[in-house]
Amino acid sequence: MVGHDDFVLAALIEEGIASKEAIDQARKHAAQSDRSPSEALSDLKLVDARTIALVRAQVAEYPFVDPAQFDVNFNNTKLLPRATAESLHAFPLFVVGDIATIGMSNPLDLKAVDLLRSLLKIDVEPVLVENGTLQNLIERAYALTAGPRQDNAQRAAEQAAASDEALTTGKEPVVAAVNQIMAQGIDLGASDIHIGPDERDLHLRYRVDGSLQVFKGPAIDMHSGLVQRLKVMADLDLTQTRRPQDGKFRFVHNGRTVDVRLSLIPTVCGENVVMRLLASAAGIRGFAELGFPPEHTAYFEDVIESPYGMILVTGPTGSGKTTTLYTALKRLNTPDRNIMTIEDPVEIRMPLMRQVQVNTEIGMTFAGALRSILRQDPDVVFVGEIRDEETARISVQAALTGHLVLSSLHTNDAAGAIPRLRDLGVPPFATNAALLCVLAQRLVKRVCPDCAQPHTPEKILLDKFNLRPEDGRFVRGAGCARCANQGSRGRVGMYEVLRLTPGVRRLVEKLAPAVDIRRAAIEDGMKEMWNDGLQKARLGLTTLEEVSRVVAIQATEDAQQAAPGAPAAPAAPAAPAAPAPLKVAA
Repeated sequence: MVGHDDFVLAALIEEGIASKEAIDQARKHAAQSDRSPSEALSDLKLVDARTIALVRAQVAEYPFVDPAQFDVNFNNTKLLPRATAESLHAFPLFVVGDIATIGMSNPLDLKAVDLLRSLLKIDVEPVLVENGTLQNLIERAYALTAGPRQDNAQRAAEQAAASDEALTTGKEPVVAAVNQIMAQGIDLGASDIHIGPDERDLHLRYRVDGSLQVFKGPAIDMHSGLVQRLKVMADLDLTQTRRPQDGKFRFVHNGRTVDVRLSLIPTVCGENVVMRLLASAAGIRGFAELGFPPEHTAYFEDVIESPYGMILVTGPTGSGKTTTLYTALKRLNTPDRNIMTIEDPVEIRMPLMRQVQVNTEIGMTFAGALRSILRQDPDVVFVGEIRDEETARISVQAALTGHLVLSSLHTNDAAGAIPRLRDLGVPPFATNAALLCVLAQRLVKRVCPDCAQPHTPEKILLDKFNLRPEDGRFVRGAGCARCANQGSRGRVGMYEVLRLTPGVRRLVEKLAPAVDIRRAAIEDGMKEMWNDGLQKARLGLTTLEEVSRVVAIQATEDAQQAAPGAPAAPAAPAAPAAPAPLKVAA
């Protein structure tokens, strides 16, 4: 192994991947630990572990395989005991006919290859897998399948370990499977985890960047144990299987604490599980990191410092409203401010703020809690959502009596918030006096920076936005291990901010429809949401397909509602000569 490692180090230097100084530093680090020099290079973050593995495969003349690119059959755990897989650093990825493709961190270990051939009793074809990736694969595969059963006694012991009494030790197969499912969701950056039973299969899916992704899950016979374990964690009724249940618990992974909201609902095939992984206060950054254009960032940071008034954030479910509002709250959260919130549910816990959760079963509604909150001497009030007339009226009254009120509404655009308030019984004079601004937003998938490639959008899309191929740095993700072959990683926001200008206020007084208010706001300088998305696509942050999917309908409607003689599609702004990179959330 050491001799092979020397060849790998020499190849890294020859190809200009690592300098001699870096190699010397790695050798010194390796001498003080039980790691090889090439592993020390990765530990010191001098060279990426994947790059080292690729060079190692080239030197060893074995194929390099990234398991994330393939549908690995976890049932292959039945072929090899877990202890053997861990000691040999090997896992059977595929078995086709009488040949097993074995992922190994060191395929030159001929003794290990001979032992694997003897154990599997078929021919073995080794391939090289990066060591960290291989260890994660082994951990996940055996956790989700509980490993091979050796005999009836062991099978009985494992079933007993799944009993209610054993569901708290962390060593049983069911507990290991739950921990692995949770850890994988956190590592993927998932917002939700779905565990759904069918008659013969148990489906495991993660919602990542707004889309559900299918992953290899446990066997269907583990479903009951998984549900029981989750009920224990969320302190739910273990005997109730015919009624929906909701609960919450905390999960710690790699030193990170994540709040989890658990929802169970009975189906014809058993209880369906959905877990929402709630963001932590530490994950809340600034407006620029959310994707706010510089002019929006400056304005919004200024307006939230107002001593009183109302700020509304609008958009459909899943458009990032809560994250935006908590970004504002985090900026306002100082010891000299009393911030009170009323939410359903409390999704992000923040120190210093007083957070109240709606509980309709005991009469704790938005409106009822809001009345009590206003007697707690607040400076800033956050109402999770304005849903009814009473909540809208009390919120506006609070904004008019010296409080800064932040809340959300479900409307398609910023201008739609004003007639929505009118529908909720807020008179025009109160809207004009209380409302500071309305922010509308959507989320689009961000192109994965590791596999982004130049791309010319289809002509129909270019024509829709009145663009030419040379009008921007258009890219598309080709798919890689970092983005799970999706071509996108993370999301970025698209925004529009409606300010209560004199022209807009006059239309509010006249009970004007949303389309007239929107047109007046544009004339007064409002940058439309589709325009913001278009700029991000031209900068290579997202794609025109994404922008079209989310807001092109609105852009087309705007064009159709424009004055006679207007172009059929909105004209795009001039392309910047050298656009500066925009900071967005990863």
